Amino acid sequence: MTDPVSLAGWQPAADLLHERIILLTGAANGIGRALADAMAMHGATVIMLDKDVHGLEHAYDEIVAAGYTEPALYPMDLQGATPDNYAELADTLQREFGRLDGLVHNAAHLGALVPFANYDNELWLQSIQVNLHAPYLLTTACLGLLNTGEDASIVIVSDAAGRQGKAYWGAYAVAKAGLEAFMQILSDELESNTSIRVNSIDPGPVLTSLYRIAYPGTDSAGLRQPADIVKPFLYLCSKTSRGLSGQQLSVDALLAQD
Repeated sequence: MTDPVSLAGWQPAADLLHERIILLTGAANGIGRALADAMAMHGATVIMLDKDVHGLEHAYDEIVAAGYTEPALYPMDLQGATPDNYAELADTLQREFGRLDGLVHNAAHLGALVPFANYDNELWLQSIQVNLHAPYLLTTACLGLLNTGEDASIVIVSDAAGRQGKAYWGAYAVAKAGLEAFMQILSDELESNTSIRVNSIDPGPVLTSLYRIAYPGTDSAGLRQPADIVKPFLYLCSKTSRGLSGQQLSVDALLAQD
């Protein structure tokens, strides 16, 4: 799908996300950590969700030390979370913040690249839980909070493997494909009676721990760093992207010729 917008030459204003409240999963490391830094720098209150408590605390200290907007931390392991845990999270956010202006589903679990003939059932369950069940449960628990805002944005971090199946990508690719369908259905359902927009975005190859698992021993010279891809996310989480929904986006296309 051709991306409907181009961000070539676009630069986010310093106060782009001023007073916006954004829940970000997988926030302690990699792309999530880079997004938390960038969103806080541009004025957002970022609710950083991750199972890595030490990583969250370290990120918090560095964001505050940099003088950015103070984030909030919510330690949570998506692997073992139940529907009640998501309801409790939503209740906490309602009590502490009263609304959400953004929800970014960044957390992911790859496991290993294995053919289905040799696939481990436990790996399948773990991957589907984190990559598909968790975004669904978290989104539906937070819909009321998102609908309280004037122009809330849900951003689903996708993958090329979820848009075109590839051998050995297993449950991860199946879950990402499911998320693409979830995004389109949810966007269609919310279009007529809410101001919530929903889009997916493929970051492309980025030097993260997931990339190292998928491509061990590969020369990573020249790969984008997480901080190199934050601009499209800032755009999608800001008021600038009002009216854009139901789109399968990619960082490469959005930043072409940038």
